[in-house]
Amino acid sequence: MGIFDFILHIDVHLGELIVTYGKLTYAILFLIIFAETGFVFTPFLPGDSLLFAGGMFAATGSFNVIVLALLLWSAAFLGDNINYWIGHYFGQKIINNKYIPINQKHIDKTQEFYEKHGGKTVFLARFMPIVRTFAPFVAGIGKMQYRKFVSYSFLGGFTWIVGFVFVGYFFGNIPVIKNNFSVVIMGIIIISVFPAIFKLVKSKLK
Repeated sequence: MGIFDFILHIDVHLGELIVTYGKLTYAILFLIIFAETGFVFTPFLPGDSLLFAGGMFAATGSFNVIVLALLLWSAAFLGDNINYWIGHYFGQKIINNKYIPINQKHIDKTQEFYEKHGGKTVFLARFMPIVRTFAPFVAGIGKMQYRKFVSYSFLGGFTWIVGFVFVGYFFGNIPVIKNNFSVVIMGIIIISVFPAIFKLVKSKLK
């Protein structure tokens, strides 16, 4: 519930970080986006909501929107690649280690997604919470061709970061959105997880 509250009210918490740490907030956001993508045991970290809120604060002058977008894009790309190589060399050992908190169901769902969409999963997963954390890891386990992985990761990260940051930049401070920020973030979460829920319900009905 603490993480869920943080995500729903990330505008308040990000504002506090900016007041407390100033320009160092760039580095904090970099580390959050990097960790959310780079480590299979941190899928709970905010992604979409953080990017949207970051863009919203950039519109008020707290960040340079171009610097923010490029910095977070590099964090997402670096996290993707580190996660890929961790999966490539140590994937199954990590999954089998009972002391590492990885949900096997998340791995299985990501593998199912790969079977259906192939390499495009790396791109599509960028817009799906939890799946985007496990997608590069599973790609590494499956020994997906690295050149193919990089191209999807590069494009997916760019589209995800720039899309959410600039949507927040242009629309985040509209009064009806700003005054109902938690509702907007909940809507973003629902839209993000809808494809996975739809697929789950469809498979259960079958």
